[in-house]
Amino acid sequence: MKNFWNPLVNNLKPYIPGEQPQDQLYIKLNTNENPYPPSPKVLAAIKLAANERLRLYPDPECTELKNAIASYHGLSPEQVFVGNGSDEVLAFSFLAFFDPDQTILFPDITYSFYPVYAAIFRNNYHTVPLRDDYTLPIDTIPHKNGGVIFPNPNAPTGISLPLISIENLLQKNKDSVVIIDEAYIAFGAESADKLINSYQQLLIIRTMSKSHSLAGLRCGYAIGNKILIEGLNRIKSSINSYTLDRLALAGGLEAIRDTLHLERTSKKIISTRDRVAAKLRELGFQVLPSDANFLFISHSILKAEELYSQLKLHGILVRFFNAPRINNHLRVSIGTDDEMDLFLHKINDICSSK
Repeated sequence: MKNFWNPLVNNLKPYIPGEQPQDQLYIKLNTNENPYPPSPKVLAAIKLAANERLRLYPDPECTELKNAIASYHGLSPEQVFVGNGSDEVLAFSFLAFFDPDQTILFPDITYSFYPVYAAIFRNNYHTVPLRDDYTLPIDTIPHKNGGVIFPNPNAPTGISLPLISIENLLQKNKDSVVIIDEAYIAFGAESADKLINSYQQLLIIRTMSKSHSLAGLRCGYAIGNKILIEGLNRIKSSINSYTLDRLALAGGLEAIRDTLHLERTSKKIISTRDRVAAKLRELGFQVLPSDANFLFISHSILKAEELYSQLKLHGILVRFFNAPRINNHLRVSIGTDDEMDLFLHKINDICSSK
């Protein structure tokens, strides 16, 4: 029955999310979820919002949440767009800013949704090869392009760019939109949000999934010049006027307001990440420097796919990418200290047996 499909659908290679097996209980270190609960204020707000008013449509402008996000970043509400998770905001951005007749640029090793969006929205794209040390060579990005997009920190490597490198790119790339995906910015990298009022082509996209422990709520946003935000609103209002429901609006609002909770949990994750990285290096692993809530690791003798399989047998899920240049690496999300201690114990056993 595939003859009913649009030919584009038939040729798509969809994004594959991290596995969520249901056959047993696992320690999930494969999808970069925050190991700590959301702010208690978030949970209280969601419970309060779960009332008879659910029969009414939510605010299509997300006014209160936009105001809070604007205040957090020192911007005006007209510089904020809110969507159903950062993936939706990214999809809207591809539609709003990337001309299919021009070539967009992103790293060759990066968030694997980018080529999927490029395919579905018929964008030509060219990948910028990361260096051998997996850093992004900003200086090699061509100045003539239809747009640039990359995560900072990058995924799945965890490596971040300094703000001066981003500003150098913006100074040289003034004729097309530069989108910085800051999904993991809370875990050590420096945000480019302070550059927004200086560069009208800059759009920053964020999610509350990782930093605010709200992967199950779906709340993301973009900040940038008000003309860019107007473009996103035009796309949104042509597809789905109500991107966030009442519960997400209530939870997202309190998440943004509770900066103390964000700071506490982020610091705990950073501390655990650095401790685990040091232990893995002692075991002979190469560990890339990470400013994210995960580590990207490899071993000169032990194969990544075998390690992945052995850990899964022991009830621990990590992410294996069967892709060029990274098919001997594992991405390990940072869990609680107890979870990471068990991970280290099991991986030490595997290393010892080999």
